Amino acid sequence: MQDGFDLSIIVFLVLAAFVGWRLYSVLGTRTERDGEPSPSRFRPVAPAKPAEIPPANDTIIEAEAKPVHDPARWRGIAEPDSPLAQSLDHIVETEPSFDARHFLSGARAAYEAIVLAFAAGDRSTLKDLLSRDVFESFTSAIAEREGKGETVETTFVGLDKVEIKDAQMKGKTVQITVKFLSKLITATRNAKGDIIEGATDKVIDVTDVWTFARELGSRDPAWKLIATEAAQ
Repeated sequence: MQDGFDLSIIVFLVLAAFVGWRLYSVLGTRTERDGEPSPSRFRPVAPAKPAEIPPANDTIIEAEAKPVHDPARWRGIAEPDSPLAQSLDHIVETEPSFDARHFLSGARAAYEAIVLAFAAGDRSTLKDLLSRDVFESFTSAIAEREGKGETVETTFVGLDKVEIKDAQMKGKTVQITVKFLSKLITATRNAKGDIIEGATDKVIDVTDVWTFARELGSRDPAWKLIATEAAQ
């Protein structure tokens, strides 16, 4: 890695294109409080949301050089001197190329990619984007759905808000929790094609909290989804 290069944005762009990089293991946590995908979000569809996706090109964006403790560094992302701002400062001290705004842009794209893959039952895509625990939970939900002959139809309508709620360093592994507020249309059909949940003409508001992680300083700049929560 070269100082000044924000590699995380490149990886998230790859995720949005469903190409996916083979990711290395990171510190994993259980999905939800009970270790299973949230019933309200992962039965008819996975958490959902569209988003602005950074331009797909080969340009490497150089992070703006600012003092680690510049109070304006996290404007619009975290309050000055807040625990979140301090955690983000710690991340930058470890990896100066980290850019929270680029991370959020990438998180939008990765979020949509994972949601669509879950709805489609695309295990291959999910395997490259999720930690082992999350992957097992997702594929278990997919298998249950398939066993009943159910299918899911999902359409993104809009993404209202994406914000970082928490950031932690655990050794060299960083975990960033992101809150997504979105609108989507989703419907689940049974084996006969009848809609048994959701609707094809109704937009619903969805709030989800996802946690991504990666090892800082690693040659692999990829982030993995390590935990999900459907917030109320």
